[in-house]
Amino acid sequence: MAATARLPLTHSLPTILNHTRHFLPRRLSFPTYLHRSPCRSFAAVSPTLSSSSQGDSIVGDLLDYLNESWTQFHATAEAKRQLLAAGFHLLSENDDWNLKPGGRYFFTRNMSCLVAFAVGDKYVPGNGFHAIAAHTDSPCLKLKPKSASSKSGYLMVNVQTYGGGLWHTWFDRDLSVAGRAIVRASDGNFVHRLVKVKRPLLRVPTLAIHLDRTVNSEGFKPNLETQLVPLLATKQDETSAEAKDKNVSPSSKDAHHPLLMQILSDDLECKPEDIVSLELNICDTQPSCLGGANNEFIFSGRLDNLASSFCALRALIDSCASSESLSTEHGIRMIALFDNEEVGSDSCQGAGAPTMFQAMRRIVSSLGNAQVTECTFDRAIRKSFLVSADMAHGVHPNFADKHEENHRPQLHKGLVIKHNANQRYATSGITSFLFKEVAKLHDLPIQDFVVRNDMGCGSTIGPILASGVGMRTVDCGIAQLSMHSVREICGTDDIDIAYRHFKAFYRSFSSVDMKLTVDD
Repeated sequence: MAATARLPLTHSLPTILNHTRHFLPRRLSFPTYLHRSPCRSFAAVSPTLSSSSQGDSIVGDLLDYLNESWTQFHATAEAKRQLLAAGFHLLSENDDWNLKPGGRYFFTRNMSCLVAFAVGDKYVPGNGFHAIAAHTDSPCLKLKPKSASSKSGYLMVNVQTYGGGLWHTWFDRDLSVAGRAIVRASDGNFVHRLVKVKRPLLRVPTLAIHLDRTVNSEGFKPNLETQLVPLLATKQDETSAEAKDKNVSPSSKDAHHPLLMQILSDDLECKPEDIVSLELNICDTQPSCLGGANNEFIFSGRLDNLASSFCALRALIDSCASSESLSTEHGIRMIALFDNEEVGSDSCQGAGAPTMFQAMRRIVSSLGNAQVTECTFDRAIRKSFLVSADMAHGVHPNFADKHEENHRPQLHKGLVIKHNANQRYATSGITSFLFKEVAKLHDLPIQDFVVRNDMGCGSTIGPILASGVGMRTVDCGIAQLSMHSVREICGTDDIDIAYRHFKAFYRSFSSVDMKLTVDD
């Protein structure tokens, strides 16, 4: 399908700067850092979007989501907040479910995995699920269980690498910590709390070129165990009055530096000794923002895969926002956001667990009551369709030869359907066709990607869910650059196209699917 035409820049740069100046925080200039209130006016800021043809943009809301979601825990908590605000009912996996047609529900697992669904008013047992799955985790550094160490008079924080990150991009960044803590309450119980230290707290400094003369000719190849270690502070004299006043004198028994524990306890508003467990990520503190001459890019960490997660979340919420929106729906609209995709998905909260399968079975059982027979759930699975949404590799202008010459996805030109003959992606000729028909019906651009034969191919949760649940699946994603860098880039238009494509999938897939019969 023909790509969406790029709109010309109709305003001069001084006009744009003047128009957006009131959106900029004090002492900040471009790139544009948008916070909660100005994000609502994104369509007026970006000259690359046409409000008349594109409708309301969700890019500003995505920036809010990214800036809230430093970790998989925060991403899930923010999704939970938005679902509750939209009228979805929170379920517990530990309780019986009493579901009804027209209802909207969700549950979380480990506060890093979330499943939400909306039941059509015309649902009958055996009808299918229309699901979009993504993941909440991103490559990062994580604190070791015992992170406290010291080198050459500095307090250091020992970390583990999580996933396949571009670790050289983490050097010389303003870093901090975020994640979750288990806190002992005054009544003796334990409370699950999220924590985020927003100020720059850590840094991994590079070695000066004067001490590493061959770095530019031989490459930067840090030892990930000994040289990728964030610096927290200069080591204080344990007998100093300042150390005694702050009660931060280190001990060989301390798992984490007392200074770090004090900072965390200040954020959690508790005593350091009441923090009984920690699970912390190292995070880049630079806010997600717009960039490019026309504000047509998003510069951010964790676009892989929070951009897909947010587009799916908003598509589900907005596709059933009114009382009439589910009145003609015969199926069940669903999203599933999993953790641990970057390390293989083999966890209780990952796509390798039977979370989606079990949820679907419980939903069918609760809605069916006495009408459910042995094959009701099997029929529902056969009628279902899954969109596995994970970011895609856009063609890099400086490394275009890394892409197969006829499959070079571009930014601003729509979702990318991923193909792999060896089933690294779950797309088939049938699922690709159906997803493209949805796009065609709503005049949305679409692209295709296949990896070169002489290069390795990554994978997604698509094959895991397709084989584990048995659903027809298409793998797709938003084109981006700098994947797995601490700072990634994607196009603003593609966010809105993905949102509209996902929403169209929920509203139109049933009618498209009825027109094709494969297994008579």
